[in-house]
Amino acid sequence: MAPAHFAHARRLQLVAGVAMMFAATTLRAALVEIGWDASGSFERAIDIAPGKFAELCGRLAKGQTIAWSFKSPLPLDFNIHFHEGREVVFPAKQNQTTSLQGELKVPVDQDYCWVWENKAGGPGSVVIVRHR
Repeated sequence: MAPAHFAHARRLQLVAGVAMMFAATTLRAALVEIGWDASGSFERAIDIAPGKFAELCGRLAKGQTIAWSFKSPLPLDFNIHFHEGREVVFPAKQNQTTSLQGELKVPVDQDYCWVWENKAGGPGSVVIVRHR
């Protein structure tokens, strides 16, 4: 069975898909699952339409340290979060930034998500680099 967060995200994608059928403009949001390569790294470029978001999620184990960084040509709202019951915990959060880097020291076995939201008027993209 899929973790609760992914099930919730899938429901949101379904709602967004139905809304797209009735919308005059294209809605764009991205939900991407982290897939570590053989060297334990993950890199991805994601386009984020104005007013939309991209969410990159994956299961991490307590004790792992994830060094992460990103760059974008436009300022984006950014956060790393996970869910503890109904509470959302934000190990990192920064609004309107074009680049950021840090380390996530994983406190509990959980699904963790990196999220970027494009509140700017133009198309944005983000280049993500993460290493285990």
